[in-house]
Amino acid sequence: MDQILVKAVSADRIQEAIQQITELLREPHHIRPGEEDDFTVRDMTEMIKVPSSTTQSMSTLLLIVALISLVVGGVGIMNIMLVSVTERTREIGLQMAVGVRSHHILRQFLAEAVALCLAGGALGILLGRGASVLIRWNLHWPTQASLETILAAVAVSVSVGVLFGF
Repeated sequence: MDQILVKAVSADRIQEAIQQITELLREPHHIRPGEEDDFTVRDMTEMIKVPSSTTQSMSTLLLIVALISLVVGGVGIMNIMLVSVTERTREIGLQMAVGVRSHHILRQFLAEAVALCLAGGALGILLGRGASVLIRWNLHWPTQASLETILAAVAVSVSVGVLFGF
């Protein structure tokens, strides 16, 4: 016999059950007090914790990758806006000549940066949703779009546009 499955009366009494099983198994195995057990008693809650910690590690890793990609995307937005300002110096000078204040010009470029990020965010949402639909169709895994996730993606997209566009 290489495995015995036992169920405790309640979750509160699991440790007590493990102790009783250990005492019960030591006797037929002729294990004296102080000697090491030649068997292992495992609690299934420990087995459940392993995938949970792995999932937590993967989530943290994906969050770090997402943050790095947002910073890289933000730097790209800054470069595009810098080129846009450099190429449009005549337009900016003309606007200032007719009385437009510098904060209005800043708002214009900020709006362009946010629009650029929103377009990228919308494309990302569409691609992500398309991929989840393909997974559902091909692998028959249940997928569902969450409105909160989509709104969070839009909020992050706008935040990146404002932060790096400014």
